[in-house]
Amino acid sequence: MAKTTPPRAWQRMLSGRRLDLLDPSPLDIEIEDIAHGLAFVARWNGQTHGEYPYSVAEHSLLVEQLFGQLQPKATKAARLTALLHDAPEYVIGDMISPVKAAVGPGYGALDDRLMEAVLLRFGLPRSISATLKVQIKKADRLSAWLEATQIAGFDIPEANRLFGKPSPAIAAIRLAPLAPTAARDAFVARHTALIAGLTP
Repeated sequence: MAKTTPPRAWQRMLSGRRLDLLDPSPLDIEIEDIAHGLAFVARWNGQTHGEYPYSVAEHSLLVEQLFGQLQPKATKAARLTALLHDAPEYVIGDMISPVKAAVGPGYGALDDRLMEAVLLRFGLPRSISATLKVQIKKADRLSAWLEATQIAGFDIPEANRLFGKPSPAIAAIRLAPLAPTAARDAFVARHTALIAGLTP
């Protein structure tokens, strides 16, 4: 009987790195690959208004901004964690919640492996504390409200029911989907600034 070749489980990145999805190494993770991938992944399955899709890179920048407003005394490490909260999606894409539920626990395990490798790559604790997860999730839900009401076609009562009602100051934030290359560059720049703040 002929031997069957196991399916390929690694992805080649533009940096030249090969990331093994089953056993991701922090050494194979580069911020430029993350930023590029996230900038070309559309939120809301691309069902948004605007000249460009609203990317996960731009969403991540918004979440980090909102997290900083909600947690003004947060450390640079916590803010970097907020920026990177969706980093695994540079490899596995952005699945909307109903699709994640349909895929089952395998999606969550893959996401967790990739997230741990990303955190280690940038000198962060390999797991996110329960408190920090809750804080980032709150910023994430507020970002979803802004995106839903401004570019994804939701009315305000529906968004309030699904994501919670934001403060007037946060509701006043205006979104403008960026070109993918602009979102990529902004993500790298913010990452660089936060990393610089971590340097002794």
